[in-house]
Amino acid sequence: MISEKELQQRSDSKCELCGSEENLSVFEVPNSPTDVAETSVLVCNTCKEQIEDPEKVVPNHWRCLNDSMWSTVPTVQVMAWRMLNRLKAEGWPQDLLDMMYLDEETTAWAKAGLPENNAKAIIHRDSNGVILEAGDSVVLIKDLKVKGSSMVAKQGTAVRRISLDHENEKYIEGKVDGQQIVIITDFVKKI
Repeated sequence: MISEKELQQRSDSKCELCGSEENLSVFEVPNSPTDVAETSVLVCNTCKEQIEDPEKVVPNHWRCLNDSMWSTVPTVQVMAWRMLNRLKAEGWPQDLLDMMYLDEETTAWAKAGLPENNAKAIIHRDSNGVILEAGDSVVLIKDLKVKGSSMVAKQGTAVRRISLDHENEKYIEGKVDGQQIVIITDFVKKI
């Protein structure tokens, strides 16, 4: 267990999520593994209140995660990942999640804090039924005309680091020839 003094040193006496210097307190990250020494973050009252009460969340406050998600501290990464997932419906958090990298252990820790109401979760699948995740690479299985342009995305083209449409399980996005396009999952195969 890390002490408050050590947390203040680690964070330079600032909220590790938004950077505020006022009303700081220790927040124990829920669902933390027992074999991890550092399971707390130093947060301001605003962050703490919004983490603990989803009804009080102000999405624009969490744009600060654009900076804190790059922390080298796994505990901060977990909190940033969880808040971005909570705010996915806003649109912009999905872009940050697509850029974010967590090692396998940290990802498992972050996912342990998600609610289990995955009944409504949208699952994207390729033409073979393989589950697609943000950041995956796919290959086109047929030539596709790109609407609103004269471009044709050729069969066999690799699309790297796809992002998922969080409202439609059939749509993914990716860059083809430098242009960001929406692709229907029926026409791709995971690499």
